[in-house]
Amino acid sequence: MTTVYFVRHAHSTYTPNEFKRPLSEKGEADAKKVTHVLRFENIDVVLSSPYLRAIQTVEGLAHLIGSKVEIEEGFKERKLTEKSAEDFNEAIMKVWEDETFFWEGGESNLVAQQRGVEATLQVLERYKGKNIVIGTHGNIMVLIMNYFDSKYHFDFWKKLDMPDIYKLSFEDDLLINVERLWGK
Repeated sequence: MTTVYFVRHAHSTYTPNEFKRPLSEKGEADAKKVTHVLRFENIDVVLSSPYLRAIQTVEGLAHLIGSKVEIEEGFKERKLTEKSAEDFNEAIMKVWEDETFFWEGGESNLVAQQRGVEATLQVLERYKGKNIVIGTHGNIMVLIMNYFDSKYHFDFWKKLDMPDIYKLSFEDDLLINVERLWGK
């Protein structure tokens, strides 16, 4: 059995630079709670999206287990558009309604999902039998989960907390169980 803990990043302070957006004060406090929630899960490795907010959400846990956060590009958030969307809710709903649709300069659900699933399958193979924490983002996390079970979709994404933690148990690359460890 291999266990993946997907950790959606904590609240961040908005900046136009997606890669360097830091956690807010609330996000920093919640990141400490993430470490507290996962401290007895016998974590072997901590991976993260290259985005600062995802790294900061899981780096306390990496320090606790005496390791560093390994960066995995495949877990970065999906790119919705090249420019800021005029109406984010409309823009995100449109890509979920049609998995092949994409906004100019953005990724379709299908393309983003393929990227995230490829990264997940590589992690499952590389760390078979281990407990793996992955700091990531809400949209890409749900797209990955949707690949393994279609009940994870747009409505599920809308209910996520920031941060949020989902424990996924796999036998090889077959999803066996999903358990929420954070949230309401």
